[in-house]
Amino acid sequence: MKVYVLNPPYVPHFGRGMRWQDTGRAGTLYYPIWLSYAAGIQEAEGHQVRLVDAPAWNWDREMVVKDVAVFSPSLLVMDSSFPSLRNDIAVGEAIKEVCPEAKIVMVGPPASQFDREILQSPGVDFVARWEYDLTLVELARNLDSPGSWGQMKGISYKDERGIIRNPDRPWSTTADLDKMPFVSQVYARHLNIKDYFLGNSLYPEVQIFTGRGCPYQCSFCSWPQTLMGRKYRVRTIPNVMDELEWVEGNLPLVKEVFLEDDTFTIDPKRVIQFTQEYARRGLRIPWSCNARASLDMETMERMKEANCRLLIVGYESGNDEILRNIKKAITVDQMRQFAHGARRAGLLVLGDFIIGLPGETRETMKATRELIRELKPDMLQVSVASPFPGTEFFQWAQTSGYLVTDDPNEYLDDMGHQKSIVSYPWLSGKEIVGAVDEILKGYYFSFRFVPVAWRQICRRHGWDEAKRLWRLAKTFTKYVVSRPRRAENGSPSLGRKVSVP
Repeated sequence: MKVYVLNPPYVPHFGRGMRWQDTGRAGTLYYPIWLSYAAGIQEAEGHQVRLVDAPAWNWDREMVVKDVAVFSPSLLVMDSSFPSLRNDIAVGEAIKEVCPEAKIVMVGPPASQFDREILQSPGVDFVARWEYDLTLVELARNLDSPGSWGQMKGISYKDERGIIRNPDRPWSTTADLDKMPFVSQVYARHLNIKDYFLGNSLYPEVQIFTGRGCPYQCSFCSWPQTLMGRKYRVRTIPNVMDELEWVEGNLPLVKEVFLEDDTFTIDPKRVIQFTQEYARRGLRIPWSCNARASLDMETMERMKEANCRLLIVGYESGNDEILRNIKKAITVDQMRQFAHGARRAGLLVLGDFIIGLPGETRETMKATRELIRELKPDMLQVSVASPFPGTEFFQWAQTSGYLVTDDPNEYLDDMGHQKSIVSYPWLSGKEIVGAVDEILKGYYFSFRFVPVAWRQICRRHGWDEAKRLWRLAKTFTKYVVSRPRRAENGSPSLGRKVSVP
């Protein structure tokens, strides 16, 4: 069977795989990581697979439609995200016009929330909800047997009876994850690793998962609430090391591996096992990961010994009340201890902050600015709080009347950057977006950042760090210069209107 796996076109450089989906102020472009796992599994099933990343290749809708027509697939898997949903459905409709025999299945976070609305479109035949790669295996095996569709968990579809919504599929297990092909091998077969850039990583890099799901209860975080679930399940450490060995031995251009788990450091014992096996195998490739600010310094020291380079940590706010509001289960004092421990261990830190969360005021934004100056993260990311459908944050904002719009297609401006779709009586959405820009500009364009940047350059791989910083500087400066041209309420959404709850 021919299977076409598509990251559809939208605005240039759009990152559907990012936790905050936009075009990236600093040039960040994620791999289509979930799609790549799905493509690899379909290949392992013996199917002929074509993986297309339109945003990375600068393909428009017409180019995609022509390519699909040439490939003539039986099954087309198309990713989606909340901000691009209307556009993605329109892409499916355009494909259906030239390939009416192809069965089109939509995946991604919106699939778990809006399956019935999505299936109103003539361009979508199936929706695979939540964790979808194993669901697609069963769907491909039974695509030509409509009588079996009703037995498949995790899908919604339509037939002469209307829209059918089957029960959810159980989450994957460790055994399932260990059987999956290495996603780095999928990248090597289908993609150009030079197309992808993480502002926090040495370039080029690859992103892999060692586990899925996150047990923490952060109310704003979309992936655990709309895609991967709260249940934490992991690959075995030998399996992960096999992939790192493969990357080190077969992708000589790759300078770093980023472990894209929501929180790689959930289980410190597993982290220590990881470092021990890394050392035992004599690996050298640097790696980085997402962490929580509760991580102890001893574990960080062990990670550094095993060539861990950087930790991304979700600080979110400099105000303890906001942290309680979002169920972060971390305090500002813990952040200070974490930052001190990471510096002593010799690890770089990217500090993530969010402006506009429940309880945000001008005073709490000031506290966040002050904490950033105090912690001096090596890299800083500040995002506009976006209440994605399906999250507790969305429900709270909707119930409280703070949503400017409940249509996720309106979450981005006309250049593909975040807008604020929450506005409080005491703090407008315009102020929230302005604060994000000003905090970033005030941090990176300040003389205070010079020693922070110099400390990164004066490390191992200093030349690669310098090139990374230079690329970040150019891209972020371009973003800052473009700000006056951004439409206040513009949206890049294209295609037929999709009604959402």
